[in-house]
Amino acid sequence: MHHLHRGLAAVLWLSISGLVWAIELDLDDPQSIKDAAAVVAKGMMTFYNGDKPGGIPGLLPPPYYWWESGAMWGQLINYWYYTGDDTYNAEVMKALLFQVGPNEDYMPPNQTKAEGNDDQAFWAFTVMDACELKFENPPADQPQWLALAQAVFNQQVARWDSENCGGGLRWQIYPFNNGYNYKNTISNAGFFQLAARLARYTNNQTYADKAEEMFEWMLNSPILIDRNTSYWVNDGTSNDNDCADPDRTQWTYNYGTLIAGSAYLYNWTNGSELWKQRLDKFIAGLSPIFFAPERGGGNVMCEWSCELNQKCNYDQPSFKAYLTRWLVTTMQLAPYTWDTIKPKLEASAMGAAQQCTGQPGGDRCGRRWYQAEWDGFTGVGEQMSALAVITANLVPKITLEPPVTVDTGGNSTGNPAAGTAPDQVNPYHDGEITTADRAGAGIITALLLIMTVGGSWFMVS
Repeated sequence: MHHLHRGLAAVLWLSISGLVWAIELDLDDPQSIKDAAAVVAKGMMTFYNGDKPGGIPGLLPPPYYWWESGAMWGQLINYWYYTGDDTYNAEVMKALLFQVGPNEDYMPPNQTKAEGNDDQAFWAFTVMDACELKFENPPADQPQWLALAQAVFNQQVARWDSENCGGGLRWQIYPFNNGYNYKNTISNAGFFQLAARLARYTNNQTYADKAEEMFEWMLNSPILIDRNTSYWVNDGTSNDNDCADPDRTQWTYNYGTLIAGSAYLYNWTNGSELWKQRLDKFIAGLSPIFFAPERGGGNVMCEWSCELNQKCNYDQPSFKAYLTRWLVTTMQLAPYTWDTIKPKLEASAMGAAQQCTGQPGGDRCGRRWYQAEWDGFTGVGEQMSALAVITANLVPKITLEPPVTVDTGGNSTGNPAAGTAPDQVNPYHDGEITTADRAGAGIITALLLIMTVGGSWFMVS
């Protein structure tokens, strides 16, 4: 079912001087939401060239990094699920399989030397979306979604750093990359969420145990601060000072990752009081930071750590997409949260729509959803975030089942031992790190210092 003809009707001609468009969005009309989403999705895909001669399937071109490519495909799976528009499904399938890597573990040779645990986790999130939303399974002779997620989980279990700070995952996988001593929240929260989702999907206690172990480690580290009625989520901490101090920068995606993981475990434990309390504390932490009047206003989401000072890099404008998607999942898995979350998604969607007036086609979205005029910024992250929050408002309007499990219709084939071969856990085991490896990684990590992948440790703010 394709909506391009209706999508064109979702823009309103404003013509003041030159070509200026705005997305017309009626949250009471499911078709209006779908049409607006189609316009934003089309704008997002104008940044992708992996389907063109010379492009690499699955990869966004520079300056975007591999992890954000994986996140974008996850957004398109969610877009298809909520709207029914399968325009991009074939490209999603091709991308997810092309970037798997020869060992079927989301460590492709063109990325491995610069890959962090958080990068790998975002591709695992996407294949879990494919499992839970019943996206078409790959051909039988190709890697299967569940097995791919299990491979990432198993590899990250093997990277647990018990020798420093009592546990946790490092940001970087290999010691020759800058950031190896940093334990960023998104890597650890990402593992927590992945383990929680695997526990619920497979009904396997082993995954839940690992999720609990990670949560307890974060709670006893500077990453996660318990303020009695809410959690404060810092960006990370470092082995360099035995994890004594945190980077206190706040990001939407860190909260969203932990909220979703808690919601999955709340649902899997049939509404346990422990996971309800934890989920409630994360949700309570959102409003004073990301929905505060002085940081954008009321119920409109704001990435205040970089939007207000206009210092967002190429990664950070996408962060609101993940908080949005995982708030929707939370509403489905923990329906009692509906009244708290729904107004925030509605106000944010209307704010995002008014920002989608950018050139050249009038379908480019900005960052500042609390601002009536387009702020002049455009990119994959801006499109992804707008697409997520507009599409999110279909949930109250249409009947869709929550993320499925193997007991409620999930049919992806798994492999609990995926990713456990020594060469998969660490291709550079036995000290086989070459000068070329270090040089190649040095070029990439120099860029990380400038542009930041997955955390704020190196960000100048």
